[in-house]
Amino acid sequence: MRKQGRGRSRGFVLTLLSVMLLSVVLSACGGGNKADAPPSQSSEPQPSTETKSSDPVKLEFWTIALQPTFTDYFNKLIADYQSSHPGVTIDWKDYPYDAVTNKLLTSIASGNSPDVVNLNTEFASQMGSKGAVLDLNGFLTDEEKGAYFDGIFNSTVIDGKAYALPWYTGTEVLFMNTKIVKEAGLDPANPPKTMEELADWARQVKAKTGKLGYSQQFASKLLPVNGIPILNDDKTAAAFNTPEMTSMIETIQKNIADGVIMKEDVPFTKQIQYYSGEQVAFELAGPTFINFLKTSAPDVYKNTIAVPLPTGKADVRLSNSMNLVVPAKSKHQKEAVEFAVFVTNAENQTSFSKAANTLPSTKESIKDPFFTETDKSLEAEAKIASANSLDKAVDYMVGVPNAGDINSAIARGLQKIFLNGADVKATVDAMEQEVNGVLKK
Repeated sequence: MRKQGRGRSRGFVLTLLSVMLLSVVLSACGGGNKADAPPSQSSEPQPSTETKSSDPVKLEFWTIALQPTFTDYFNKLIADYQSSHPGVTIDWKDYPYDAVTNKLLTSIASGNSPDVVNLNTEFASQMGSKGAVLDLNGFLTDEEKGAYFDGIFNSTVIDGKAYALPWYTGTEVLFMNTKIVKEAGLDPANPPKTMEELADWARQVKAKTGKLGYSQQFASKLLPVNGIPILNDDKTAAAFNTPEMTSMIETIQKNIADGVIMKEDVPFTKQIQYYSGEQVAFELAGPTFINFLKTSAPDVYKNTIAVPLPTGKADVRLSNSMNLVVPAKSKHQKEAVEFAVFVTNAENQTSFSKAANTLPSTKESIKDPFFTETDKSLEAEAKIASANSLDKAVDYMVGVPNAGDINSAIARGLQKIFLNGADVKATVDAMEQEVNGVLKK
């Protein structure tokens, strides 16, 4: 218990520090009521901050946790760019995931902004909504914007302003134990396309074999896949206390009662155990699941296939993308955007996907044989299934600095309902009140 307390205190301190630093950043970017349209956010590069094309330009490029594994890849990428852009030098710096946020906020506040920064969608959106990163619309052609999958690109578009270029991404697939599925009289070659169909499959599995459908965590991401917004459009209040929320909860309650979903909030490590032990027939996870399965249950691994994840009522699949942003205080906005476009173009996203075994966010990339040809291994099937899921991919994010607290409040409420039988209306009302309280902090 003491260890958990220390963890919560550390998280609170980091969140508080981030909010304080972001306030300083906002004042540096124009702050206050001008946050929606800071001086450096105009559709054209600002003359006062741009270096003439004939002058040498040094761009500071930050990434997250890519050294030393991909040092050779990026050294070559940068060398190629510099050779085709005389006078432009790229200074690449790489930081740990848990350090980059505060380092960026501190750097911008002190007037030493980097030029191109790797951020996840949640933080990129928060920075964009406060005017701390550049609206890229004035720098990008329609063709350049259209190169990315629409749902992923639009995940960081706020009020029509494009604040980030999508980079590498990932999405979940559906793993199924073909031995169990066939025992239930189902055909793995014609997998379920929707979560409703998956529930029907799981009911048949339970009836024919006695095994459960799948395990999962009762988390806030259940809302967006079912078309339920977490916050209102201006991020000032909870928006999930609706009849649609009640309907979703009732559906999940029925699925638990029918053996479709395990009545337990199951972290990923235990999901691996349940699937490996053939207590469930399905697993909803990313391709990293394969390595754990292969080690823990080789026979189950041999009987497992991967297919695109069935979709919920919103007909989307949640992705988890990294992006490139250009801070509004970059002194070389035009050159920074050009480099960000280069790093995230289809050719370079394809090559990075091959090096890092990630998914690209560019439409043209998934036409490459790397994403279409299979050797019939589970790894290859999962990669192809993931790539074929990107047309419906959208990034999950809340879009406010205290997103973690909001996600936790929703998860706690759902767990009380599904695991402890708490009253639905009273609990959702309390969740709404808690989220609104978090937003006022």
